[in-house]
Amino acid sequence: MQLKTVTWVCLLCAGFFTISCSSNKGGNPAPPQTYTPPSVAAGFAKGADISWVTQMEASGMKFYDKKGNQQDIFTLMKTLGFNAIRLRAWVNPSDGWCNTADVLKKAIRAQNAGMKVMIDFHYSDSWADPGKQPKPAAWAPLSFGSLVTALHDYTVHVMDTLKTNGITPDWVQVGNEVDDGMLWEDGRASTNMANFAALVEAGYQAVKSVSSTTKVIVHVSNGYDNTHFRWLFDGLKANNAQWDIIGMSLYPSATDYKTYDTECLANMQDMVTRYGTPVMICEVGMSTSDPTDSRNFLTDIITKNNSLANGNGLGVFYWEPEAYNWQGYGLGAFDNSGKPTIALDAFGGN
Repeated sequence: MQLKTVTWVCLLCAGFFTISCSSNKGGNPAPPQTYTPPSVAAGFAKGADISWVTQMEASGMKFYDKKGNQQDIFTLMKTLGFNAIRLRAWVNPSDGWCNTADVLKKAIRAQNAGMKVMIDFHYSDSWADPGKQPKPAAWAPLSFGSLVTALHDYTVHVMDTLKTNGITPDWVQVGNEVDDGMLWEDGRASTNMANFAALVEAGYQAVKSVSSTTKVIVHVSNGYDNTHFRWLFDGLKANNAQWDIIGMSLYPSATDYKTYDTECLANMQDMVTRYGTPVMICEVGMSTSDPTDSRNFLTDIITKNNSLANGNGLGVFYWEPEAYNWQGYGLGAFDNSGKPTIALDAFGGN
């Protein structure tokens, strides 16, 4: 009786063990994988364009860390691993946002947070991009010679305003996504490359007259399009325009970023070889709804830019990551509650 009881108990234990093992094939569920941000060279710019921020704040928008604590956006960006802020400059915007006074306020906040500063001159009263490069209203009647002077003098004015307030930008973009030049029609590259080159050179000289250490960027969209980059920079070079850095934009999707990143790397390498100047990714973004894919994309493009030989990959800037529930923009990296998504883990912060 006692032996049977012991035997039965043993059989029950053995059966339980067998069932337990069979229901947990492969062992316990694997713990969540730990993400490691890309390692980059000292001085590599991990940047964000947050030019909307003063307008957002004026509209009552607030920003929070991952735990839900409200923070100043510049302090928060620093905590998230960013070390540089990009700010667009408009000549005379109708609502005042991104004019010289607004740019100065944000630049002061960026510097106080320990950030480097990039100024992105659109040379317009509003948006300038591959599809539109409108002149500021006040410059519209000017002859081309006077237009060159106006661009030069305005650039000096903004640089002097910053300098007077203790700010020396590390980088300045002479134009924004100038795929077909700027200040149309006079400066349209496809119809008058010489005019476009003269405008770029005027901006270059204006920046250097105030700060010889500030690097001048010529910025073009679609960083994967080597044919277009060669056409534009060959044209600028043939017309004696100067630049220090070639800037690129890249806005892929979750399904095609690997292809675009590979093509962008090849283009970056070609730009360094062909023109002897380094490359910076001045704008990136991906859908807010794909934070994991966005993080993977950012990790890859940061790694690829940093991999350029001899330190010729200078950094990557996310365009308006703080934008949430704002003007319908869907490529930011904050969720609907105003907290950063895991996409920004690629910049190595907390």
